[in-house]
Amino acid sequence: MADDISEQPGPSADASIDHAAAIKYWNGVTPTVNGMLGGYPHVSRIDLQGSKTFLAKLRLKSSTHPKTMPLSRVVDCGAGIGRITAGFLSKVADVVDIVEPVKKFTDVITEGNDFRGLREEGRIGKVYNQGLEDWEPVNAYDLIWNQWCLGQLTDAQLVRYLLRSKTTLTKGGWIVVKENMSTDPAGNDIFDEEDNSVTRHDRSFMRLFNQARLQVVATELQKGFPKVLYPVRIYALQPES
Repeated sequence: MADDISEQPGPSADASIDHAAAIKYWNGVTPTVNGMLGGYPHVSRIDLQGSKTFLAKLRLKSSTHPKTMPLSRVVDCGAGIGRITAGFLSKVADVVDIVEPVKKFTDVITEGNDFRGLREEGRIGKVYNQGLEDWEPVNAYDLIWNQWCLGQLTDAQLVRYLLRSKTTLTKGGWIVVKENMSTDPAGNDIFDEEDNSVTRHDRSFMRLFNQARLQVVATELQKGFPKVLYPVRIYALQPES
């Protein structure tokens, strides 16, 4: 999350992505909120509130997914230990599927006491232990939530993933992308050598959304994060008409 000096800007930053190295890095991270948020656990509450407010505003304008009814099925992509599922998605949806390649993270969801109630109620759906580059969605989703995970995909993989994902959206559903934004003055994406991810510029995201034939129906910057962190932008996407 932080703007680290080891990160090198470049127009083809995604060419340096190494999935095996990324998995190795994340397997070395403690399965806690502190680990997931890179030593900034205090931003979790602010982050979750920002996400709740953003979705609530989307649903106020929705005739198919109004706030008065829970969403049927959603998916938490790059879910980690289920921080977003526990703190947000499970509160707005009947069932939450999980996509996360690191098994020790999903073990927190499938075996941990904090998720026992959700599991017993059947609120945790299918758990996929695989990366988004390989995930083939089969269920229909009202909401596909992607946060702090798409930087692990190359541009080509991201476009293919979005193309697959949009075919599983229910009518009026959304793909949400919430990611760090590159602050490179030249507008380049930035490669992080530590976790083998890319921090994309807004114009890169817009280009890739366009390639996937997705339109941005709402977007805003997350407020309240420490200045030492990258800006975080959230996008709501729907298939082009």
